[in-house]
Amino acid sequence: MAFEVLITMIVGLSGGLAVGSGFVAFISVLGIIPRLVQLTNTEKAAKAYEIAVIGGAVFGTAAVLHPFQFSFPAFFTIPVGLAAGIFVGMLAAALTEVLNVFPILAKRVGMEKNVMSLVMAIVLGKIIGSLFHWIIYVTL
Repeated sequence: MAFEVLITMIVGLSGGLAVGSGFVAFISVLGIIPRLVQLTNTEKAAKAYEIAVIGGAVFGTAAVLHPFQFSFPAFFTIPVGLAAGIFVGMLAAALTEVLNVFPILAKRVGMEKNVMSLVMAIVLGKIIGSLFHWIIYVTL
């Protein structure tokens, strides 16, 4: 019995290290933190960004492993959801930038001169779709 528990612990730790290493490699390859520092002109806060990403990953891991519930007021979910949405949006934007998706898409659909219109259409479509989902499927 103790041997099985030890093997389970080793396999779990190995899997966690593999996934964590993949996440760190993904974030590093995309260059999210240096690009964020460059765009916001906040070179002094680079360490804080790194700590925030690491802290978020650790907290997320703990939240998955130990299911617990918070009892905060409903309005508290707005900033939490906003922060989660900003993180996912920045991750998607970084991936898009690295892969040069917009210039390729603009060339394919014949909008080389109107790339900004294409970006705004995608952004507004995402916002309207998200609002539709939350208003229709979540709140009703």
